[in-house]
Amino acid sequence: MTLSGKDLLGGPPPTLLPDEAGPRELLEREATPADVAAAHPTSSLAWALLAEQAYGRGAYVESYAYARTGYHRGLDSLRRAGWKGYGPVPWSHVPNQGFLRALHALGLAAGAIGEDDEATRVHQFLVDSDPAAAQALSPT
Repeated sequence: MTLSGKDLLGGPPPTLLPDEAGPRELLEREATPADVAAAHPTSSLAWALLAEQAYGRGAYVESYAYARTGYHRGLDSLRRAGWKGYGPVPWSHVPNQGFLRALHALGLAAGAIGEDDEATRVHQFLVDSDPAAAQALSPT
């Protein structure tokens, strides 16, 4: 339960990643995700977009590789932002969406290549980060 941004149950505060202006601006100018990843290899969003595209064309191993890269880049960013390995990563904060999309893509690709245990763990991580992200990315 939160009130005025303070968790009354003693959990960690939400982690809010900084804006990735460079990648965002390139994508707004319609650069390809591959061009954005090459110019900004730390951008989780660029890797998530690559993973989503690969998954969409049935290239599941490629999708898995892109998603895993985006996931690890996102973990690095989260740690730099003070995340201690647990706690909320709100979907509503747009800069967090690249990491959350990479996490979701990793779960999908893991499932597609038969890594069912990993797919389950990744889905739980997504829900634990923010149930709204799981809902937005996996509408039922």
